[in-house]
Amino acid sequence: MTLATVERAAICAEFERSGPDRPTLCEGWNARDLLTHLLVRERQPWNAAGLLVPALSGVTDKAMESYATEAWPNMIDDLRNGPPGWSPFKLGKVDEIANGAEYFVHHEDLRRGEPGWEPRPNEPERDGQLWHLLSAQSKLLFRKSPVGVVLQRPEGAQQVVATGFGMVTVIGEPSELVLHAFGRDAARVEVTGLPVDVEAYRAAPSGH
Repeated sequence: MTLATVERAAICAEFERSGPDRPTLCEGWNARDLLTHLLVRERQPWNAAGLLVPALSGVTDKAMESYATEAWPNMIDDLRNGPPGWSPFKLGKVDEIANGAEYFVHHEDLRRGEPGWEPRPNEPERDGQLWHLLSAQSKLLFRKSPVGVVLQRPEGAQQVVATGFGMVTVIGEPSELVLHAFGRDAARVEVTGLPVDVEAYRAAPSGH
């Protein structure tokens, strides 16, 4: 099964456990806001442009407000049932590329929104897909790094994801490296290298 398929099911189960009011890692959003975002993105993509274009944020806000009175269980069912038949997200390859990282990262945004969280246990298939995702999206995710970046798994596997003057190595499980790459502070990684390179890397904006 693809990362997108597995994480869609997993985040829906987490929404059921959390209820609509749990805080998330997405600043200013609780669980209901996060679920609304996912539904608008998938079911009203023409209204989701405000996520990328600030001038259109009012359009997206209005679309999200349309879910204000929707029953929480119905919203979860809508996400679990997947996109409408006309949606490009219905195509397996599009779903895999567009939703794998989306659902994994937002699942962790929901899981880690309160103190006391712990990473999920390692899963070889999921971790392999996340490791591949890092390779496929590295130019985008680390484009703002002023120094070269090597990602390293604890057992030693490495990949160079950015080049530049100086170099840092970011060490962690694939799940933690993905969250770090998408700008989440709640990720258990270690950044090593010369102090000047580490400082420059940490000072740069996140790459997504």
